Amino acid sequence: MFDLFEKIDEYVKNALIDIIKENLSAMLIDINDKVATVAGEVGKTPSSWNSEVFSFIKSINENAVLPIAVMILTAILCIELIQIVMNKNNMHDTDTFEFFKYIIKMWVAVWLVSHAFEFSMAIFDVASFMINKAAGVVGNSANISPADFTAMVEALKTEGYGKLIMLVIETSIVKLSLTILSILITVILYGRIIEIYVYCSVCAIPFSTMGNKEWSGIGTNFIKSLASLGLQGLFILIFLGIYAILIKTINFTDIHNSILEVLAYALILGIMMMKSGSVAKAVLNAH
Repeated sequence: MFDLFEKIDEYVKNALIDIIKENLSAMLIDINDKVATVAGEVGKTPSSWNSEVFSFIKSINENAVLPIAVMILTAILCIELIQIVMNKNNMHDTDTFEFFKYIIKMWVAVWLVSHAFEFSMAIFDVASFMINKAAGVVGNSANISPADFTAMVEALKTEGYGKLIMLVIETSIVKLSLTILSILITVILYGRIIEIYVYCSVCAIPFSTMGNKEWSGIGTNFIKSLASLGLQGLFILIFLGIYAILIKTINFTDIHNSILEVLAYALILGIMMMKSGSVAKAVLNAH
């Protein structure tokens, strides 16, 4: 009879420990996979993320947006030509060099507009290179060893039912929070790449304004915004790396307090992920 009670006791305790083990795995060990996944996603260029969407966006830019950009550029160039003529006393004070500069400027402006999409993609090629380089550093620094995790699970076998049940509840809450955080990160990653596609779909219009002193702020700010989207990917990876390192350095001698620390770090990570876009724009003074 006593053997039966001991087996039941052992079975229930092992079941509780298995639940805690699964929850702790989601909190600790799975971070390694999450860092690698995020690094892979934010390191992709618009062309490599989804080739069909990329082709669609490129087609929109070439067939719908580029003709409008050419009209805007033509209007700007005509206005500038009129200003040159008026400034030279209605052609009475002819300066051949001014017209030579105008022709060069016109050629550069047309060339920029016709290659606006390629320039936009080049920004994210640079961002992808930077993110992929940083991913190796973040992965090596934030990689969590399973050794401490195994020792922690072994220590649970000496605990009583009350503490085990409490740990099941606490770890389940934190696991749920981390699941929500994972969904939030995925939404931010997908939202960022879709925003990139939307920006690139109309890139020819802002580029058409860059040759004019009064309108050039539109094109300059557009380039800053594109660069901030690229930089946002790096910040997302850095925030996640800092979170993983903080989790890695937690001393799990007191599991209750440690779990609360994990929850606090997760909340901070969620807030910083949502602010990643505004932080990137603030760095580059984009608006």
